[in-house]
Amino acid sequence: MKKEKKNLTQNNAAGKSADKKRIFVIAGVVVACLAVIYVGFGIFFQSHFCFGTTIDGIKAGGKSVEKMEQLITEEIDSYVLNLVEREEGQESIAGDSIHIAPVFNGEVEELLNGQNGFAWVVTLFKHENLELAKVVTFDENALDSELQALNCMQAGAQREPVDATVSAYTADGYSLVPADYGTTIDKSAFKKAVEDSILVLADELDLDEADCYVKPKVEDDNEKLLAVIDEMNSYVGTTITYDFDVAKEVLDGERISEWLSVDDDLNLVVDEEGVLSFVKELASKYNTCYKPKELKTSYGSTVTISNGPYGWKINNSEEVAQILDDLKAGKKVEREPVYSQTANSHGENDYGNSYVEINLTSQHLFVYKDGVLVTESDFVSGNVAKGHTTPGGAFMVTYKTMNAVLRGPDYETPVTYWMPFNGDIGMHDLTSRKAFGGDIYKTRGSHGCINLPYAAAKKIYETIDKGYCVLVYNLPGTESDSVKQKEAAAVVNTINSIGTVTLESEPVIVAARTAYDALSDTAKSYVTNYQTLVDDEAALAALKSGAAAAAQQPAADQTAPAGGTDITCLLYTSPSPRDRQKTHFYTLIG
Repeated sequence: MKKEKKNLTQNNAAGKSADKKRIFVIAGVVVACLAVIYVGFGIFFQSHFCFGTTIDGIKAGGKSVEKMEQLITEEIDSYVLNLVEREEGQESIAGDSIHIAPVFNGEVEELLNGQNGFAWVVTLFKHENLELAKVVTFDENALDSELQALNCMQAGAQREPVDATVSAYTADGYSLVPADYGTTIDKSAFKKAVEDSILVLADELDLDEADCYVKPKVEDDNEKLLAVIDEMNSYVGTTITYDFDVAKEVLDGERISEWLSVDDDLNLVVDEEGVLSFVKELASKYNTCYKPKELKTSYGSTVTISNGPYGWKINNSEEVAQILDDLKAGKKVEREPVYSQTANSHGENDYGNSYVEINLTSQHLFVYKDGVLVTESDFVSGNVAKGHTTPGGAFMVTYKTMNAVLRGPDYETPVTYWMPFNGDIGMHDLTSRKAFGGDIYKTRGSHGCINLPYAAAKKIYETIDKGYCVLVYNLPGTESDSVKQKEAAAVVNTINSIGTVTLESEPVIVAARTAYDALSDTAKSYVTNYQTLVDDEAALAALKSGAAAAAQQPAADQTAPAGGTDITCLLYTSPSPRDRQKTHFYTLIG
Protein backbone atom coordinates (compact mmCIF):
# COMPACT_ATOMS: atom_id res chain seq x y z
CA MET A 1 0.00 0.00 0.00
CA LYS A 2 2.72 2.32 0.86
CA LYS A 3 4.44 1.43 -2.48
CA GLU A 4 1.39 2.49 -4.46
CA LYS A 5 1.16 5.82 -2.67
CA LYS A 6 4.78 6.43 -3.48
CA ASN A 7 4.27 5.79 -7.21
CA LEU A 8 1.26 8.15 -7.30
CA THR A 9 3.26 10.94 -5.78
CA GLN A 10 6.06 10.44 -8.25
CA ASN A 11 3.58 10.56 -11.18
CA ASN A 12 2.05 13.86 -9.94
CA ALA A 13 5.45 15.42 -9.66
CA ALA A 14 6.35 14.41 -13.15
CA GLY A 15 3.12 15.99 -14.51
CA LYS A 16 3.78 19.25 -12.85
CA SER A 17 7.29 19.38 -14.20
CA ALA A 18 6.00 18.84 -17.71
CA ASP A 19 3.47 21.72 -17.32
CA LYS A 20 6.19 24.09 -16.25
CA LYS A 21 8.28 23.22 -19.25
CA ARG A 22 5.36 23.96 -21.57
CA ILE A 23 4.74 27.32 -19.93
CA PHE A 24 8.37 28.28 -20.30
CA VAL A 25 8.34 27.28 -23.92
CA ILE A 26 5.24 29.33 -24.67
CA ALA A 27 6.59 32.35 -22.80
CA GLY A 28 9.82 32.05 -24.67
CA VAL A 29 8.01 32.03 -27.94
CA VAL A 30 5.96 35.09 -26.99
CA VAL A 31 9.05 36.94 -25.85
CA ALA A 32 10.84 36.01 -29.01
CA CYS A 33 7.94 37.29 -31.10
CA LEU A 34 7.78 40.52 -29.15
CA ALA A 35 11.48 40.94 -29.50
CA VAL A 36 11.23 40.46 -33.18
CA ILE A 37 8.39 42.98 -33.39
CA TYR A 38 10.24 45.49 -31.21
CA VAL A 39 13.46 45.09 -33.12
CA GLY A 40 11.61 45.22 -36.39
CA PHE A 41 9.88 48.46 -35.58
CA GLY A 42 13.09 49.78 -34.08
CA ILE A 43 14.82 49.15 -37.37
CA PHE A 44 11.82 50.63 -39.26
CA PHE A 45 11.91 53.82 -37.22
CA GLN A 46 15.52 54.34 -38.10
CA SER A 47 14.24 55.62 -41.46
CA HIS A 48 10.76 56.67 -40.47
CA PHE A 49 9.31 58.97 -37.85
CA CYS A 50 7.89 57.33 -34.74
CA PHE A 51 4.24 56.99 -34.02
CA GLY A 52 2.65 60.12 -32.45
CA THR A 53 5.20 62.45 -34.06
CA THR A 54 4.17 65.74 -35.82
CA ILE A 55 6.35 68.23 -37.62
CA ASP A 56 4.98 71.77 -37.52
CA GLY A 57 1.51 70.29 -37.19
CA ILE A 58 1.91 67.78 -40.05
CA LYS A 59 1.45 64.12 -38.95
CA ALA A 60 4.81 62.43 -39.46
CA GLY A 61 4.29 59.00 -37.75
CA GLY A 62 5.46 56.18 -40.01
CA LYS A 63 6.55 58.59 -42.74
CA SER A 64 9.93 58.79 -44.33
CA VAL A 65 12.02 61.89 -44.84
CA GLU A 66 11.09 61.99 -48.52
CA LYS A 67 7.39 61.73 -47.70
CA MET A 68 7.61 64.53 -45.15
CA GLU A 69 9.47 66.80 -47.59
CA GLN A 70 6.68 66.16 -50.09
CA LEU A 71 3.99 67.02 -47.53
CA ILE A 72 5.86 70.17 -46.47
CA THR A 73 6.20 71.29 -50.08
CA GLU A 74 2.46 70.81 -50.62
CA GLU A 75 1.76 72.91 -47.50
CA ILE A 76 4.02 75.74 -48.66
CA ASP A 77 2.41 75.77 -52.09
CA SER A 78 -0.87 76.82 -50.43
CA TYR A 79 0.75 79.39 -48.09
CA VAL A 80 -1.04 82.74 -47.56
CA LEU A 81 0.21 85.65 -45.40
CA ASN A 82 -2.72 87.58 -43.92
CA LEU A 83 -2.12 91.29 -43.23
CA VAL A 84 -3.93 92.98 -40.33
CA GLU A 85 -3.98 96.74 -40.97
CA ARG A 86 -5.14 99.80 -39.04
CA GLU A 87 -8.73 100.90 -39.15
CA GLU A 88 -9.89 97.31 -39.71
CA GLY A 89 -8.04 96.84 -42.97
CA GLN A 90 -7.48 93.24 -44.12
CA GLU A 91 -5.34 92.10 -47.04
CA SER A 92 -3.21 89.07 -47.94
CA ILE A 93 -0.26 87.90 -49.99
CA ALA A 94 -0.49 84.43 -51.60
CA GLY A 95 2.62 82.31 -51.64
CA ASP A 96 2.16 81.26 -55.24
CA SER A 97 2.03 84.95 -56.33
CA ILE A 98 5.60 85.37 -55.19
CA HIS A 99 6.72 81.88 -56.28
CA ILE A 100 7.48 80.62 -52.83
CA ALA A 101 9.27 77.28 -52.58
CA PRO A 102 10.95 75.27 -49.81
CA VAL A 103 14.66 74.60 -49.65
CA PHE A 104 15.69 71.36 -47.90
CA ASN A 105 19.20 71.10 -46.64
CA GLY A 106 18.84 67.99 -44.51
CA GLU A 107 16.67 69.65 -41.87
CA VAL A 108 13.98 66.90 -42.02
CA GLU A 109 16.61 64.16 -41.97
CA GLU A 110 18.23 65.84 -39.00
CA LEU A 111 14.93 65.69 -37.14
CA LEU A 112 14.69 61.97 -37.94
CA ASN A 113 18.21 61.34 -36.76
CA GLY A 114 17.41 63.12 -33.59
CA GLN A 115 14.83 60.52 -32.57
CA ASN A 116 15.54 57.15 -30.92
CA GLY A 117 13.85 54.56 -33.14
CA PHE A 118 13.95 51.89 -30.45
CA ALA A 119 11.95 54.21 -28.15
CA TRP A 120 8.96 53.81 -30.46
CA VAL A 121 7.00 52.12 -27.71
CA VAL A 122 7.14 55.30 -25.62
CA THR A 123 5.79 57.40 -28.49
CA LEU A 124 2.68 55.28 -28.51
CA PHE A 125 1.77 56.95 -25.22
CA LYS A 126 3.63 60.28 -25.51
CA HIS A 127 3.15 62.42 -28.60
CA GLU A 128 5.98 64.65 -29.77
CA ASN A 129 5.68 67.78 -31.95
CA LEU A 130 8.86 68.66 -33.73
CA GLU A 131 9.63 72.08 -35.15
CA LEU A 132 11.30 72.39 -38.50
CA ALA A 133 13.47 75.35 -39.32
CA LYS A 134 12.03 75.73 -42.78
CA VAL A 135 13.98 77.49 -45.45
CA VAL A 136 11.97 78.96 -48.27
CA THR A 137 12.72 81.05 -51.30
CA PHE A 138 10.56 83.59 -53.09
CA ASP A 139 10.76 86.03 -55.97
CA GLU A 140 11.71 89.40 -54.45
CA ASN A 141 10.62 91.35 -57.51
CA ALA A 142 7.26 89.62 -57.44
CA LEU A 143 6.97 90.50 -53.74
CA ASP A 144 7.70 94.19 -54.48
CA SER A 145 4.92 94.19 -57.07
CA GLU A 146 2.52 92.58 -54.63
CA LEU A 147 3.38 95.14 -51.96
CA GLN A 148 2.91 98.12 -54.27
CA ALA A 149 -0.51 96.80 -55.28
CA LEU A 150 -1.81 96.62 -51.72
CA ASN A 151 -4.49 99.16 -50.72
CA CYS A 152 -2.54 100.20 -47.65
CA MET A 153 0.30 101.33 -49.89
CA GLN A 154 -1.81 103.68 -51.97
CA ALA A 155 -1.40 107.45 -51.41
CA GLY A 156 -5.12 107.99 -50.94
CA ALA A 157 -5.22 105.45 -48.15
CA GLN A 158 -2.34 106.97 -46.20
CA ARG A 159 -2.94 109.70 -43.60
CA GLU A 160 0.05 111.51 -42.14
CA PRO A 161 0.52 111.15 -38.38
CA VAL A 162 -0.07 114.14 -36.12
CA ASP A 163 1.95 114.68 -32.94
CA ALA A 164 0.39 114.46 -29.52
CA THR A 165 0.19 117.91 -27.98
CA VAL A 166 -1.19 120.05 -25.17
CA SER A 167 -4.84 121.04 -25.18
CA ALA A 168 -6.10 124.60 -25.01
CA TYR A 169 -6.67 125.89 -21.50
CA THR A 170 -10.02 125.16 -19.91
CA ALA A 171 -11.41 125.59 -16.43
CA ASP A 172 -9.98 122.13 -15.70
CA GLY A 173 -6.53 123.10 -16.88
CA TYR A 174 -4.53 121.41 -19.60
CA SER A 175 -4.76 117.85 -20.91
CA LEU A 176 -3.19 115.60 -23.49
CA VAL A 177 -4.42 115.86 -27.05
CA PRO A 178 -3.65 112.32 -28.27
CA ALA A 179 -1.57 111.82 -31.36
CA ASP A 180 -3.24 110.81 -34.59
CA TYR A 181 -1.10 107.85 -35.59
CA GLY A 182 -2.37 107.97 -39.13
CA THR A 183 -2.04 105.23 -41.73
CA THR A 184 1.19 106.14 -43.48
CA ILE A 185 3.28 103.01 -44.16
CA ASP A 186 6.94 102.91 -43.33
CA LYS A 187 7.88 101.17 -46.59
CA SER A 188 11.22 99.72 -45.54
CA ALA A 189 9.91 98.47 -42.19
CA PHE A 190 6.84 97.01 -43.87
CA LYS A 191 8.83 95.11 -46.51
CA LYS A 192 11.20 93.66 -43.92
CA ALA A 193 8.33 92.57 -41.71
CA VAL A 194 6.61 90.83 -44.68
CA GLU A 195 9.83 89.10 -45.71
CA ASP A 196 10.49 87.94 -42.14
CA SER A 197 6.94 86.58 -41.90
CA ILE A 198 7.21 84.71 -45.21
CA LEU A 199 10.56 83.15 -44.28
CA VAL A 200 9.01 81.61 -41.18
CA LEU A 201 5.72 80.93 -43.00
CA ALA A 202 3.79 83.00 -40.45
CA ASP A 203 0.04 82.94 -40.97
CA GLU A 204 -0.54 86.59 -39.98
CA LEU A 205 1.28 89.88 -39.83
CA ASP A 206 -0.15 92.66 -37.65
CA LEU A 207 1.27 95.86 -39.15
CA ASP A 208 0.79 97.78 -35.90
CA GLU A 209 2.59 95.20 -33.78
CA ALA A 210 5.37 95.00 -36.34
CA ASP A 211 5.87 98.82 -36.35
CA CYS A 212 5.11 99.11 -40.04
CA TYR A 213 3.60 102.60 -39.76
CA VAL A 214 5.32 105.98 -39.67
CA LYS A 215 5.10 107.15 -36.09
CA PRO A 216 4.36 110.72 -34.94
CA LYS A 217 7.42 112.47 -33.54
CA VAL A 218 5.58 113.00 -30.25
CA GLU A 219 3.55 110.04 -29.10
CA ASP A 220 0.95 109.85 -26.36
CA ASP A 221 3.39 108.38 -23.87
CA ASN A 222 6.10 110.95 -24.47
CA GLU A 223 7.54 111.59 -21.02
CA LYS A 224 8.62 115.13 -21.79
CA LEU A 225 5.17 116.03 -23.13
CA LEU A 226 3.42 114.56 -20.09
CA ALA A 227 5.86 116.38 -17.82
CA VAL A 228 5.25 119.76 -19.48
CA ILE A 229 1.47 119.26 -19.19
CA ASP A 230 1.90 118.65 -15.46
CA GLU A 231 4.11 121.72 -15.22
CA MET A 232 1.57 123.90 -17.04
CA ASN A 233 -1.22 122.66 -14.79
CA SER A 234 0.89 123.55 -11.80
CA TYR A 235 1.32 127.06 -13.17
CA VAL A 236 -2.37 127.66 -13.90
CA GLY A 237 -3.23 126.14 -10.54
CA THR A 238 -1.45 129.09 -8.94
CA THR A 239 -3.52 131.99 -7.61
CA ILE A 240 -2.01 135.24 -6.40
CA THR A 241 -4.38 137.44 -4.42
CA TYR A 242 -3.09 141.00 -4.20
CA ASP A 243 -4.17 142.82 -1.06
CA PHE A 244 -4.46 146.57 -1.62
CA ASP A 245 -6.22 147.03 1.73
CA VAL A 246 -9.26 148.72 0.19
CA ALA A 247 -9.49 146.19 -2.65
CA LYS A 248 -8.16 142.82 -3.79
CA GLU A 249 -7.03 141.68 -7.21
CA VAL A 250 -6.76 137.98 -8.11
CA LEU A 251 -4.36 136.57 -10.69
CA ASP A 252 -5.63 133.12 -11.66
CA GLY A 253 -5.28 130.45 -14.30
CA GLU A 254 -7.40 132.29 -16.84
CA ARG A 255 -4.85 135.12 -17.13
CA ILE A 256 -1.81 132.94 -16.45
CA SER A 257 -2.72 130.65 -19.35
CA GLU A 258 -2.26 133.57 -21.74
CA TRP A 259 1.45 133.57 -20.91
CA LEU A 260 2.15 129.83 -21.38
CA SER A 261 3.25 127.98 -24.49
CA VAL A 262 5.38 124.97 -25.43
CA ASP A 263 8.37 125.19 -27.78
CA ASP A 264 9.46 122.62 -30.36
CA ASP A 265 11.56 120.82 -27.76
CA LEU A 266 8.55 120.48 -25.43
CA ASN A 267 9.88 123.02 -22.98
CA LEU A 268 7.51 125.36 -21.17
CA VAL A 269 7.84 128.97 -22.30
CA VAL A 270 6.50 131.82 -20.16
CA ASP A 271 5.82 135.12 -21.92
CA GLU A 272 7.54 137.53 -19.55
CA GLU A 273 6.35 140.48 -21.61
CA GLY A 274 2.80 139.31 -20.92
CA VAL A 275 3.57 139.13 -17.20
CA LEU A 276 5.03 142.64 -17.38
CA SER A 277 1.91 143.89 -19.14
CA PHE A 278 -0.20 142.53 -16.29
CA VAL A 279 2.02 144.21 -13.70
CA LYS A 280 1.75 147.49 -15.58
CA GLU A 281 -2.04 147.18 -15.46
CA LEU A 282 -1.84 146.81 -11.69
CA ALA A 283 0.51 149.77 -11.50
CA SER A 284 -1.75 151.93 -13.63
CA LYS A 285 -4.67 151.12 -11.35
CA TYR A 286 -3.02 151.24 -7.94
CA ASN A 287 0.10 153.42 -8.26
CA THR A 288 -0.61 156.83 -6.72
CA CYS A 289 2.69 158.63 -7.24
CA TYR A 290 2.41 161.61 -9.59
CA LYS A 291 -1.36 161.38 -9.43
CA PRO A 292 -3.49 164.33 -8.18
CA LYS A 293 -4.21 164.40 -4.49
CA GLU A 294 -6.95 166.24 -2.65
CA LEU A 295 -6.02 167.92 0.62
CA LYS A 296 -8.40 169.61 2.98
CA THR A 297 -6.06 172.29 4.24
CA SER A 298 -5.70 173.60 7.74
CA TYR A 299 -7.44 176.75 6.38
CA GLY A 300 -10.65 174.83 5.63
CA SER A 301 -10.31 174.98 1.85
CA THR A 302 -9.58 171.92 -0.28
CA VAL A 303 -6.72 172.08 -2.77
CA THR A 304 -5.67 169.71 -5.52
CA ILE A 305 -1.97 168.87 -5.57
CA SER A 306 -1.41 167.69 -9.09
CA ASN A 307 2.20 166.57 -9.19
CA GLY A 308 4.94 165.05 -7.09
CA PRO A 309 6.36 161.56 -6.53
CA TYR A 310 4.75 160.74 -3.20
CA GLY A 311 2.58 157.64 -3.26
CA TRP A 312 2.50 153.91 -3.94
CA LYS A 313 4.72 152.63 -6.74
CA ILE A 314 4.96 148.98 -7.80
CA ASN A 315 8.43 147.77 -8.72
CA ASN A 316 7.61 146.31 -12.15
CA SER A 317 10.72 144.19 -12.72
CA GLU A 318 10.81 142.74 -9.21
CA GLU A 319 7.09 142.01 -9.25
CA VAL A 320 7.52 140.14 -12.54
CA ALA A 321 10.29 138.08 -10.94
CA GLN A 322 8.11 137.37 -7.89
CA ILE A 323 5.21 136.25 -10.09
CA LEU A 324 7.51 133.85 -11.95
CA ASP A 325 8.70 132.42 -8.63
CA ASP A 326 5.10 132.03 -7.43
CA LEU A 327 4.16 130.25 -10.67
CA LYS A 328 7.07 127.82 -10.32
CA ALA A 329 5.98 127.07 -6.76
CA GLY A 330 2.42 126.44 -7.96
CA LYS A 331 0.88 127.65 -4.70
CA LYS A 332 -2.03 129.83 -3.71
CA VAL A 333 -0.65 132.98 -2.10
CA GLU A 334 -2.02 136.26 -0.80
CA ARG A 335 0.37 139.16 -0.64
CA GLU A 336 1.10 142.76 -1.57
CA PRO A 337 2.91 143.50 -4.79
CA VAL A 338 6.60 144.29 -4.59
CA TYR A 339 6.80 148.07 -4.10
CA SER A 340 9.68 150.34 -4.92
CA GLN A 341 7.89 153.03 -2.93
CA THR A 342 5.15 152.94 -0.31
CA ALA A 343 2.73 155.45 1.16
CA ASN A 344 0.80 155.80 4.40
CA SER A 345 -2.56 154.54 3.26
CA HIS A 346 -4.44 152.79 0.46
CA GLY A 347 -7.50 154.84 1.24
CA GLU A 348 -8.91 157.91 -0.41
CA ASN A 349 -5.74 159.85 0.46
CA ASP A 350 -2.55 157.87 0.23
CA TYR A 351 -0.79 160.21 2.64
CA GLY A 352 -3.17 159.19 5.44
CA ASN A 353 -3.18 161.42 8.49
CA SER A 354 0.56 161.92 8.98
CA TYR A 355 2.12 164.62 6.81
CA VAL A 356 3.76 168.01 6.62
CA GLU A 357 1.47 170.67 5.12
CA ILE A 358 3.36 173.58 3.54
CA ASN A 359 1.33 176.57 2.35
CA LEU A 360 3.61 178.69 0.15
CA THR A 361 1.03 181.48 -0.03
CA SER A 362 0.76 181.97 3.70
CA GLN A 363 4.41 180.99 4.31
CA HIS A 364 3.16 178.75 7.10
CA LEU A 365 3.40 175.00 7.66
CA PHE A 366 1.67 172.42 9.82
CA VAL A 367 2.98 169.01 10.94
CA TYR A 368 0.41 166.26 11.59
CA LYS A 369 1.09 162.83 13.04
CA ASP A 370 -1.71 160.26 13.30
CA GLY A 371 -4.21 163.05 12.76
CA VAL A 372 -2.84 165.23 15.59
CA LEU A 373 -1.25 168.63 14.97
CA VAL A 374 2.26 168.35 16.39
CA THR A 375 3.58 171.80 15.50
CA GLU A 376 3.20 174.71 13.09
CA SER A 377 5.52 177.51 12.07
CA ASP A 378 6.15 180.39 9.70
CA PHE A 379 8.95 179.84 7.20
CA VAL A 380 10.68 181.43 4.25
CA SER A 381 10.61 179.63 0.89
CA GLY A 382 12.41 180.19 -2.42
CA ASN A 383 13.22 183.68 -3.65
CA VAL A 384 10.64 184.49 -6.31
CA ALA A 385 12.48 187.53 -7.63
CA LYS A 386 15.60 185.47 -8.37
CA GLY A 387 13.72 182.54 -9.93
CA HIS A 388 14.12 180.18 -6.98
CA THR A 389 10.40 179.69 -6.35
CA THR A 390 9.76 176.56 -4.30
CA PRO A 391 7.74 174.12 -6.45
CA GLY A 392 4.48 172.67 -5.20
CA GLY A 393 3.71 168.97 -5.16
CA ALA A 394 3.44 165.84 -3.05
CA PHE A 395 6.84 164.68 -1.88
CA MET A 396 8.43 162.48 0.73
CA VAL A 397 11.34 162.99 3.08
CA THR A 398 14.36 161.45 1.36
CA TYR A 399 16.33 161.16 4.58
CA LYS A 400 17.20 163.27 7.59
CA THR A 401 20.50 164.16 9.16
CA MET A 402 22.02 166.59 11.64
CA ASN A 403 24.87 169.05 11.31
CA ALA A 404 24.95 169.21 7.54
CA VAL A 405 26.57 171.85 5.34
CA LEU A 406 24.41 172.93 2.40
CA ARG A 407 26.44 174.03 -0.59
CA GLY A 408 25.59 175.72 -3.85
CA PRO A 409 27.29 177.81 -6.51
CA ASP A 410 27.24 180.90 -4.34
CA TYR A 411 26.64 179.71 -0.82
CA GLU A 412 27.79 177.36 1.89
CA THR A 413 25.41 177.15 4.81
CA PRO A 414 25.81 174.97 7.92
CA VAL A 415 22.53 173.78 9.45
CA THR A 416 21.67 171.66 12.46
CA TYR A 417 18.62 169.88 11.06
CA TRP A 418 18.46 168.86 7.40
CA MET A 419 15.35 167.16 5.95
CA PRO A 420 15.39 167.04 2.10
CA PHE A 421 12.17 166.07 0.32
CA ASN A 422 12.52 167.21 -3.31
CA GLY A 423 16.03 166.71 -4.62
CA ASP A 424 18.17 169.44 -3.08
CA ILE A 425 15.11 171.16 -1.64
CA GLY A 426 14.38 170.44 1.99
CA MET A 427 13.44 171.82 5.39
CA HIS A 428 16.15 173.13 7.66
CA ASP A 429 16.88 175.63 10.36
CA LEU A 430 18.51 178.97 9.49
CA THR A 431 19.58 180.84 12.60
CA SER A 432 20.99 183.72 10.57
CA ARG A 433 17.46 184.66 9.56
CA LYS A 434 15.71 186.79 12.20
CA ALA A 435 12.26 186.91 10.64
CA PHE A 436 10.03 184.34 8.95
CA GLY A 437 6.70 184.40 7.12
CA GLY A 438 5.07 187.38 5.41
CA ASP A 439 6.37 188.25 1.95
CA ILE A 440 10.08 187.91 2.73
CA TYR A 441 10.31 185.06 0.20
CA LYS A 442 9.38 187.31 -2.70
CA THR A 443 12.67 189.23 -2.68
CA ARG A 444 14.80 187.81 0.14
CA GLY A 445 13.89 184.14 0.01
CA SER A 446 16.00 180.97 -0.09
CA HIS A 447 17.40 179.02 -3.01
CA GLY A 448 14.26 176.87 -2.84
CA CYS A 449 14.49 175.35 0.64
CA ILE A 450 12.06 175.87 3.49
CA ASN A 451 13.95 178.00 6.02
CA LEU A 452 12.66 177.46 9.57
CA PRO A 453 13.25 178.84 13.03
CA TYR A 454 15.58 176.58 14.99
CA ALA A 455 12.94 175.37 17.45
CA ALA A 456 10.47 174.53 14.71
CA ALA A 457 13.11 172.63 12.71
CA LYS A 458 14.08 170.66 15.82
CA LYS A 459 10.47 169.67 16.54
CA ILE A 460 9.85 168.63 12.95
CA TYR A 461 13.10 166.62 12.87
CA GLU A 462 12.05 164.75 16.03
CA THR A 463 8.61 164.00 14.56
CA ILE A 464 9.22 162.84 11.00
CA ASP A 465 11.27 160.07 9.43
CA LYS A 466 12.37 158.97 5.99
CA GLY A 467 9.35 158.63 3.71
CA TYR A 468 7.21 161.12 5.59
CA CYS A 469 4.77 162.88 3.29
CA VAL A 470 5.33 166.56 2.48
CA LEU A 471 2.47 168.39 0.76
CA VAL A 472 3.39 171.73 -0.79
CA TYR A 473 0.76 174.00 -2.31
CA ASN A 474 -0.40 177.56 -2.97
CA LEU A 475 -3.72 178.84 -1.65
CA PRO A 476 -4.60 182.42 -2.66
CA GLY A 477 -6.34 184.37 0.06
CA THR A 478 -4.29 182.87 2.86
CA GLU A 479 -1.52 185.45 2.79
CA SER A 480 -0.39 186.73 6.20
CA ASP A 481 -1.94 189.97 7.54
CA SER A 482 1.25 191.94 6.93
CA VAL A 483 1.24 190.87 3.28
CA LYS A 484 -2.43 191.68 2.93
CA GLN A 485 -1.87 195.12 4.48
CA LYS A 486 1.01 195.83 2.09
CA GLU A 487 -1.06 194.82 -0.90
CA ALA A 488 -3.99 196.93 0.37
CA ALA A 489 -1.67 199.91 0.92
CA ALA A 490 -0.58 199.75 -2.69
CA VAL A 491 -4.22 199.94 -3.81
CA VAL A 492 -4.88 202.85 -1.41
CA ASN A 493 -1.98 204.74 -2.94
CA THR A 494 -3.27 204.11 -6.45
CA ILE A 495 -6.70 205.47 -5.51
CA ASN A 496 -5.18 208.56 -3.93
CA SER A 497 -3.18 209.23 -7.07
CA ILE A 498 -6.35 209.78 -9.08
CA GLY A 499 -6.76 213.36 -7.85
CA THR A 500 -9.32 215.59 -9.57
CA VAL A 501 -11.38 213.49 -11.91
CA THR A 502 -11.14 214.38 -15.59
CA LEU A 503 -11.60 212.36 -18.70
CA GLU A 504 -7.83 211.78 -18.63
CA SER A 505 -8.19 210.07 -15.22
CA GLU A 506 -9.74 206.93 -16.71
CA PRO A 507 -6.57 204.77 -16.97
CA VAL A 508 -5.67 205.35 -13.32
CA ILE A 509 -9.23 204.66 -12.17
CA VAL A 510 -9.33 201.40 -14.16
CA ALA A 511 -5.97 200.32 -12.71
CA ALA A 512 -7.17 201.03 -9.19
CA ARG A 513 -10.30 198.96 -9.76
CA THR A 514 -8.30 196.03 -11.19
CA ALA A 515 -5.86 196.03 -8.30
CA TYR A 516 -8.67 196.20 -5.76
CA ASP A 517 -10.60 193.29 -7.31
CA ALA A 518 -7.48 191.14 -7.23
CA LEU A 519 -7.19 191.43 -3.46
CA SER A 520 -8.45 188.78 -1.08
CA ASP A 521 -11.48 189.63 0.95
CA THR A 522 -9.30 190.13 3.99
CA ALA A 523 -6.92 192.47 2.14
CA LYS A 524 -9.86 194.47 0.75
CA SER A 525 -10.89 195.27 4.32
CA TYR A 526 -7.63 197.24 4.66
CA VAL A 527 -8.48 199.57 1.69
CA THR A 528 -9.75 202.56 3.70
CA ASN A 529 -10.48 204.83 0.69
CA TYR A 530 -12.53 202.37 -1.31
CA GLN A 531 -15.51 204.79 -1.35
CA THR A 532 -13.28 207.39 -3.03
CA LEU A 533 -12.73 204.90 -5.84
CA VAL A 534 -16.48 204.36 -6.13
CA ASP A 535 -17.11 208.13 -6.23
CA ASP A 536 -14.34 208.74 -8.75
CA GLU A 537 -15.77 206.03 -10.97
CA ALA A 538 -19.17 207.79 -10.81
CA ALA A 539 -17.61 211.16 -11.61
CA LEU A 540 -15.81 209.70 -14.58
CA ALA A 541 -19.00 208.15 -15.84
CA ALA A 542 -20.82 211.50 -15.60
CA LEU A 543 -18.05 213.29 -17.45
CA LYS A 544 -18.13 210.74 -20.21
CA SER A 545 -21.94 211.03 -20.41
CA GLY A 546 -21.88 214.88 -20.60
CA ALA A 547 -19.22 214.87 -23.26
CA ALA A 548 -21.26 212.50 -25.32
CA ALA A 549 -24.40 214.67 -25.00
CA ALA A 550 -22.54 217.84 -26.03
CA ALA A 551 -21.19 216.10 -29.06
CA GLN A 552 -24.76 215.37 -30.23
CA GLN A 553 -26.03 219.08 -30.19
CA PRO A 554 -26.85 220.58 -33.69
CA ALA A 555 -24.32 223.05 -35.08
CA ALA A 556 -26.85 225.95 -35.12
CA ASP A 557 -27.57 225.42 -31.45
CA GLN A 558 -23.92 225.92 -30.64
CA THR A 559 -24.17 229.70 -31.76
CA ALA A 560 -25.29 231.86 -28.89
CA PRO A 561 -28.16 234.25 -29.56
CA ALA A 562 -27.66 238.03 -29.33
CA GLY A 563 -27.41 239.18 -25.84
CA GLY A 564 -26.06 235.80 -24.83
CA THR A 565 -27.62 232.76 -23.13
CA ASP A 566 -26.30 230.90 -20.15
CA ILE A 567 -25.61 227.14 -20.71
CA THR A 568 -25.06 225.07 -17.64
CA CYS A 569 -22.47 222.17 -18.00
CA LEU A 570 -21.58 219.64 -15.33
CA LEU A 571 -17.83 219.11 -15.55
CA TYR A 572 -17.52 216.72 -12.61
CA THR A 573 -19.50 215.75 -9.61
CA SER A 574 -18.39 216.04 -6.05
CA PRO A 575 -18.24 216.21 -3.16
CA SER A 576 -15.06 214.05 -3.30
CA PRO A 577 -13.75 212.51 -0.13
CA ARG A 578 -10.49 214.04 -1.17
CA ASP A 579 -11.54 217.77 -1.23
CA ARG A 580 -15.05 217.60 0.22
CA GLN A 581 -16.09 220.49 -2.13
CA LYS A 582 -19.58 221.07 -3.33
CA THR A 583 -20.59 220.34 -6.82
CA HIS A 584 -19.31 222.91 -9.29
CA PHE A 585 -21.26 224.23 -12.23
CA TYR A 586 -19.61 226.32 -14.90
CA THR A 587 -21.45 228.69 -17.24
CA LEU A 588 -20.32 228.92 -20.78
CA ILE A 589 -21.14 232.41 -22.27
CA GLY A 590 -21.65 232.54 -25.93
